[in-house]
Amino acid sequence: MSTEYVLVTGGAGYIGTHAVVELLQAGYNVVVVDNLVNASMESIGRVEEITGKKVPSHQVDLLDKEAVKKIFQQYKISLVMHFAGLKAVGESVQLPLLYYHTNVGGTVNLLEVMKEFSVKNIIFSSSATVYGAPQYLPVDEKHPTGSCTNAYGKTKFFIEEIIRDVCAADKEWNAVILRYFNPVGAHKSGKIGENPQGVPNNLMPFVAQVAVGRRECLTVFGSDYDTPDGTGVRDYIHIVDLAQGHVAAMKKIQEKCGCVVYNLGTGVGYSVLDMVKAFQKATGKEIPYKIAPRREGDIATVYADPKTAEQELGWKTTRSLEEMCEDLWRWQSNNPHGYAPAPSSS
Repeated sequence: MSTEYVLVTGGAGYIGTHAVVELLQAGYNVVVVDNLVNASMESIGRVEEITGKKVPSHQVDLLDKEAVKKIFQQYKISLVMHFAGLKAVGESVQLPLLYYHTNVGGTVNLLEVMKEFSVKNIIFSSSATVYGAPQYLPVDEKHPTGSCTNAYGKTKFFIEEIIRDVCAADKEWNAVILRYFNPVGAHKSGKIGENPQGVPNNLMPFVAQVAVGRRECLTVFGSDYDTPDGTGVRDYIHIVDLAQGHVAAMKKIQEKCGCVVYNLGTGVGYSVLDMVKAFQKATGKEIPYKIAPRREGDIATVYADPKTAEQELGWKTTRSLEEMCEDLWRWQSNNPHGYAPAPSSS
């Protein structure tokens, strides 16, 4: 019998690499495609070091449908785990067409090729941004979606709707849509972690870059929110907990689940300043910060109700805030320039 593979799109990225590690350790065969716009193949080499397994990887853009077809011809794919996409909230507000073309267009191509090759199982990397400004807290899966505050969130919402329609049209399809809250941290080994290109869009990589000396000071956007300390409150989830949620979703697909949705979060909200203090405590590094005006599209508070994932996937987070900070710092201090070699001083 020929080997069956899980195709991981965007598998060289931050969440993708951690998911690949967990899949390999759970005994699945994986093939990675990534266009490397926001990633490097160095990360796959690190995954191979961690797992001791080879990972077939291909530089493929989902907008290139013929290249996607070649992967399906070359490997017997049983399921697709779909992470590929642009993900900078601020950039998406400036460049909405790029985000719709890449994220929605790439996904439609992927689904068409899956259909052509009768691969009807998908786990999709969605986002809590589909909920928009929460109408109630904690946010559960029944919370209304679609009132997204930026184009990035809207691409996730539209892709969810497309996947739903595909499943409704053909009952052989199974989809697990996973809505992430804020992934942070890194693998315990310190070999893989978040490696943003340019200025980080997310809080914790920025904090880590200040700690390691790459940036002078953290900018805290908004100190006048209706929260305990005035800064935005979010649900931060350890990246390895998040990745293990995907392995749990693999088992759900095998039950022929149709189209189902789960939040992946901890159910606990921490403010920006809580996170800065926790990082300082875990690392002994001082993080200087300055307060700036709120960013457009940001909301005061959002955190998950993760009960459904626990009940139906048997999954819940186990890693603490302290562990998130320690693991992030191990990755950043071991790799001050991410996957890139240190710049020469000449």
